[in-house]
Amino acid sequence: MIKIVLDAMGGDNAPKAIIEGAYLALEEMDEIEITLVGNEEAIMPFYHEHPRLSLKFTTEVIEMAESPVRAIQKKKDSSIVVGMNMVKNKEADAFVTAGSTGAAIAGGTLLIRRIKGIQRPALAPMLPTRTGGQLLLIDCGANVDCKSSFLKQFGIMGSIYMERVMGIKNPRVCLINNGAEEEKGNALTKEAYQLLKNTDCINFTGNAEGRDVLSGDFDVAVCDGFVGNVFMKSIEGFAAMLMGMLKDSLMSSWKSKLGAILSKKAFAALKKKMDYTEYGGSPLLGINGCVIKSHGSSDAKTIKNSIRQAELFIKRDVVRVISEGIAVQIDPEEEE
Repeated sequence: MIKIVLDAMGGDNAPKAIIEGAYLALEEMDEIEITLVGNEEAIMPFYHEHPRLSLKFTTEVIEMAESPVRAIQKKKDSSIVVGMNMVKNKEADAFVTAGSTGAAIAGGTLLIRRIKGIQRPALAPMLPTRTGGQLLLIDCGANVDCKSSFLKQFGIMGSIYMERVMGIKNPRVCLINNGAEEEKGNALTKEAYQLLKNTDCINFTGNAEGRDVLSGDFDVAVCDGFVGNVFMKSIEGFAAMLMGMLKDSLMSSWKSKLGAILSKKAFAALKKKMDYTEYGGSPLLGINGCVIKSHGSSDAKTIKNSIRQAELFIKRDVVRVISEGIAVQIDPEEEE
């Protein structure tokens, strides 16, 4: 059995949506056990017994606005710290949370610790592409200031994840830049380009401009956390704006309303393709364990899919494969 710890207190819709997501996961996945971690009074109204669901009560909660590092250090009995420590101490295989992103990154780095040779862990969400595929964006916010060697490692980890977990052979890796030509970019991207180009274990296809990242021509997009976070939130905002404008236009006259009715299935398919809940959460790659950071506004379906991500992560032995992949690529002088 794969043992997954689920933060019942994390996210805008906790604990109800989190617990509902746990039950959905247990219905669909026969090889997992889930431990809900959180406040007893908050959990119990939504809990009913299940042979593969257990409870671990805590007395503290890390809030979104708190300093992540300070909260991890001070709130020892919070759901995030308790859950992370269960993974660290091998009492569980994976931790899933929709709570504070900063606390999840800090906890993964300070408690579970980095894989030997990894300079920085990275958050890596999955995004839909124009051709119906998926793209791993790495990093999307864990490291706003990066060295070129960090980006090289992001490329290696992202490639391993897409191959091992998503089943894509020889994933195509690109570097997000302000031009497709090799000489384009700032000092960071120019240096990173050369490192990625000369990394034998990845299929580096060169630079990708922002407009081309989701074209379907790439499987992994490498960038620093500042660029990645702005890119991802811009995509989310544009998608919401586009769907809103489309709805307004379709409701503007009886003719357009008729067209909307006739196109209902096509719009439903488009909405599903653009829906982040279909992809679950973002793995924190580069730490010595499995942490999946789900979206703060996650509903039950998102939590279920995040748990499925954790299950696949463990089944495909991603930590070991990343460890082996990094070991043969890293210059000892790069280690921190």
